[in-house]
Amino acid sequence: MDFGTSVKTCFNKYAVFAGRASRSEFWWFALFTTAASQVLSFIDVTIFDGVSQDLSPLNSLFVLATLLPSLGVAVRRLHDTDRSGWWWWLVLLPIIGWIILIVWYATQGTNGRNSFGFDPLANDDDAGSPPLAEEVEQYSHSSIPRVSKH
Repeated sequence: MDFGTSVKTCFNKYAVFAGRASRSEFWWFALFTTAASQVLSFIDVTIFDGVSQDLSPLNSLFVLATLLPSLGVAVRRLHDTDRSGWWWWLVLLPIIGWIILIVWYATQGTNGRNSFGFDPLANDDDAGSPPLAEEVEQYSHSSIPRVSKH
């Protein structure tokens, strides 16, 4: 999945916490939110420097707009590694929780279907079981492309 497709997919699944997200979907969206936040912070400092150092309306609005998509893709990424989305709360443990989550986010997802749905990177040629009918219906709006593993 490329950068543009990842950002588009995460916004299309604005508050979707079910299913799975590939590593590329998660990391490209993380790069997008980090880079955009840095640019908006710079613009805020440039425009509102004389008013207050704590005032950053553009960055604050961006963070609010991307909060649910960021949380959704993080939960779906945990699902891809066959972990419950509730593990996201490790973010509240400074340093140790963050390290654990980063390792899990970087870990390859389970091949084929797991308890959270079908593999987002599976090919039709793969030996894994095909997605269930309700999964296909539920995720038919997704723009996740099928990527060859060869």
